[in-house]
Amino acid sequence: MKAAVRTKYGLPGDLTIKELDIPTPKDDEVLIRVHATTANRTDCHVLSGKPFVMRLFTGLFKPRASIIGTDFTGEIAATGSAVQSFKVGDKVMGFGGAFTCGSHAQYFLLPELKATRAMVTMPANLNYEQAAACLEGAVWASMQVLGSKPQAGQKAMVYGASGAIGCAYVQFFKSYGVSVTAVCRMEQAALMRSLGAEKIIDYTKQDFTKDDERYDMIFDAVGKTTFVKCKKLLKKNGIFGSSNGAINFLWILVTPLFGGKKVVFHFSIKIREALEFTKGLIEKGEFVPVIDRTYPLDKIAEAFTYVASGQKIGNVIIKMD
Repeated sequence: MKAAVRTKYGLPGDLTIKELDIPTPKDDEVLIRVHATTANRTDCHVLSGKPFVMRLFTGLFKPRASIIGTDFTGEIAATGSAVQSFKVGDKVMGFGGAFTCGSHAQYFLLPELKATRAMVTMPANLNYEQAAACLEGAVWASMQVLGSKPQAGQKAMVYGASGAIGCAYVQFFKSYGVSVTAVCRMEQAALMRSLGAEKIIDYTKQDFTKDDERYDMIFDAVGKTTFVKCKKLLKKNGIFGSSNGAINFLWILVTPLFGGKKVVFHFSIKIREALEFTKGLIEKGEFVPVIDRTYPLDKIAEAFTYVASGQKIGNVIIKMD
C-alpha cells in the first residue's frame, strides 16, 4: 500500500510517499481501506507539531505517529475474529480525533471500540470524495453548535465562513432556523448565500466589528479574532466561540462565572454524535459538501502547502485510489 510518511515535525515537503505492507488486524481491530481523506488545519498542526502543547499528546521531540491523517471515507477491508460491530464491505466515514488516526494511507487499523466512537456508515447519496468533505470541519463546528443549543429566530455571525469549519457552521445554523451573517471575502458571497447566509460582510473592505447588528452567537471558524474585539456585537447573554481556544482560554474559564456574555468551547459532544448529526442533515438535503480542490495521494505535499496558505474554500480532498 501507499502511505504519506514523515520522520519528524516539519513542513509539507517532509512528507514522503512510501510503499508499505498492508497491516493485519488483531482480534479486536478493523482494517479500513481508505478511498478519500482531506488535508486540513488539524492535520497541519499535527504535521508541524505546533502549537507546542500539542506535542504532549503526539510526542515531545519526535512524532510518535509516522503516518498522519484525521479523517477518512472508505470501506471495511477485514475484521479481527472478535469484532462484532462491523463487517467486510461496510462503507464508512469517520474522524479519528485531533491527534491523528493514520488515515493518510491506503489502509489503516482502528480498534473496534475506537471505531464505534469515531465513525458511522456513509450516507447513500454521497460518493467517497463528497463524504470526506463532511468530516473534520463539520465535526468541529457541530460540537460547538450542538453544545450551544441554538433557537430558531436567533442571530449568529460566522467569522471566516468560507473554510471547512465556516461552511459547516453556516449550514448547521441554517438548519436550526438561525439567521446567519457570514464574514468572508466578497468573492465567496454567492457560495455563502447558497449555504444559507442572509448577510455577507467583506472583511477586506469593512471592519466587521462595526456592524450595527447584535448577535446571540459569534463563532470564529479560523481562530483569528478574539472575544474582546467581538464582545460589543453580542447581545446581553450572547456567546462567543473560536476554533483557536488558546487565545481565548482565560475568557473560557472566567466569563461563565459572572453571567452575561461568555466565551464557550464545548468538549462534551462526542465525535459519533457530531457525525450522526451531520449525516442526518446530509440525508435530508440540508448539508452539502464544499470541495475546493482534489489531489492524488502522490501530491499530498502540494495539498498541505495550499491548505497552509489560508486561501482554501471549504475542503481539500486527497483521493487515495
